[in-house]
Amino acid sequence: MMDERKAAILRAIVEEFVTTAQPVGSQTIAKTRELGVSSATVRNEMTMLERDGYIVQPHTSAGRVPTDLGYRFFVDHFIRPGALPPAERRTVADFFGHAHTALEDLLHETSQLLVTLTDHASVVVGPQKDTVLVHSVQVVAVQPDIALVLVVLSNGDLEKQAIRWSAPEGSDERSVVTRAANLLTDVLAGRPLAQLTAETVLPASGDPVVDDVASLALAKLAEADRAAGTHPLYVGGASRVAKDQESFATTETATRLLELLEHQVVVVALVRDLLDQGLTISIGSENDLEALRDCSLVLAPYEVDGLTQGTVGVLGPTRMDYRRALAAVAAVSEQLNRRLSP
Repeated sequence: MMDERKAAILRAIVEEFVTTAQPVGSQTIAKTRELGVSSATVRNEMTMLERDGYIVQPHTSAGRVPTDLGYRFFVDHFIRPGALPPAERRTVADFFGHAHTALEDLLHETSQLLVTLTDHASVVVGPQKDTVLVHSVQVVAVQPDIALVLVVLSNGDLEKQAIRWSAPEGSDERSVVTRAANLLTDVLAGRPLAQLTAETVLPASGDPVVDDVASLALAKLAEADRAAGTHPLYVGGASRVAKDQESFATTETATRLLELLEHQVVVVALVRDLLDQGLTISIGSENDLEALRDCSLVLAPYEVDGLTQGTVGVLGPTRMDYRRALAAVAAVSEQLNRRLSP
C-alpha cells in the first residue's frame, strides 16, 4: 500500500512529465503542488518511490520520470473514464451524425477520428467475418462487359466486387443479372460470408447464361474474402508514430512499431486477446510483444447486434495523456455501439 503523500507526489510526477516531457525534480513538485511539505521532504519521498520501482532517475542530477509501474498506479488510482471536452464531444457527435452507412467506410473513418481526438496512432478491428451473415445479393450491369456484385451483410456492411461478363447476343441483360442475383440470394442469405467458397453449389436455374453470371460472382466473392482475411484491421495515423519518436525510450521503437502495424494478423491477435477485458489500458512491459514494450494501448470493445464484435483504440508512447485517450476511446466506442445497434 502507498500512503497518501507518496501517491500525491507520484501523481504530480506523472502529470508533469506527460505535460513537459522533462524529468521532474522535487522543487517543481513542492512549488506547483499544495502538499504542505518542503522540497527536501518531497525529495525523500521520491527516493522511496524510486526504491519501490515507481519512478526512475534517467541520469545523475536529473529529476525523476515514471516507470511502467508508476504509470499503472496512476491509471488505476487517478484515471476514470470521463467526458470529452465540449468541442471534442461535438466532433464525435457530428462524425457519427454524418458517417457512411457501409461498415468498412465507417470503421476506416473511425480510425481517423481517433487520431484527431488523441494525436496518436489508432487501431480499429472489424467484426470477424465468420460471424457476419449474408443478407442479400444484387448484380448490376455497369458497362457492356462489367457487372458489379453487391452483397448486403447483416452488420450493415456492403461487399463490392466487379466481374467481367458480356451478355450473349439476343439475351436480356437486365433480366439475366436480376435472376442471377435472386439465385445467389436464395443460396447465400443467412450464411456466414466466411463460408463462401468457389465450390459452393448453386442450383441450376434452367438458363445457362444466368448460371454463368452467378458462378462468376460467387467465385469472385470467395476469392476476395480469402484475400481480405477474417479480421479486418484499420490503422489510422501511422505518421503519428514518427512524430512521437522522441517520447519513446529508444530511437528504434518507432521503426519497430511501424513494422508491427504492417502485420495485420499480429496486431489483430494482440488486440483480440484484450477484447474480453472491456475498456482497458495496457502499459509498456505489460504488452507481450517486444515492439510494444515502450508503448501503451487504450482499447474498448464495440457491439454489433448486442454482441461484442470488434475493438477501437489508440496506441502511443507510455508518456501519453491517459485521461484524454481513455475519454476519447470510451466516447467513440459508445457512439459506435449506438450506430450499429438495430
